[in-house]
Amino acid sequence: MSTFHVEESLVIEARAADLYTVVADYRVGHPAILPRPFFQELTVEKGGVGAGTIVRGSVKVMGKSYPLHHSISEPEPGRVLQESDLDKPGEFTRFIFQPLNGDTQTRVTIATEFLASPGLMGLMERLTKPGLVRKMYRQELGNLAEYVRQQNIATN
Repeated sequence: MSTFHVEESLVIEARAADLYTVVADYRVGHPAILPRPFFQELTVEKGGVGAGTIVRGSVKVMGKSYPLHHSISEPEPGRVLQESDLDKPGEFTRFIFQPLNGDTQTRVTIATEFLASPGLMGLMERLTKPGLVRKMYRQELGNLAEYVRQQNIATN
């Protein structure tokens, strides 16, 4: 099965470790930054922080709800957090944290490898999904920047 890649980045005025801590917290931090109204819910089934966490939820796009069931791993603790889709092996999203300017800023990237459906449906996904997903990721990254600012985590 073929895949396609979608990603979006934003430089945020905060230390990489602080941003990583927010995103890795699937009980408080992560739910607070999810882009609404796309994400309908996020429930922790196991764990709650970082590797070993399992979450279930749903994403609503163009009036249709899509379930998600993810296992969280930390391929590079403190730098890369990965959500692997338990129902679609091979599909995953990575949150990548790159410190900049003496770790006073961080480039945060959300990148997903999607499995493409075969045939015409796969072509349509490749044409329509990237723009919509980048929009969601821009909102999520903006939410993360605002969250750390409101929590007084951002560097001054």
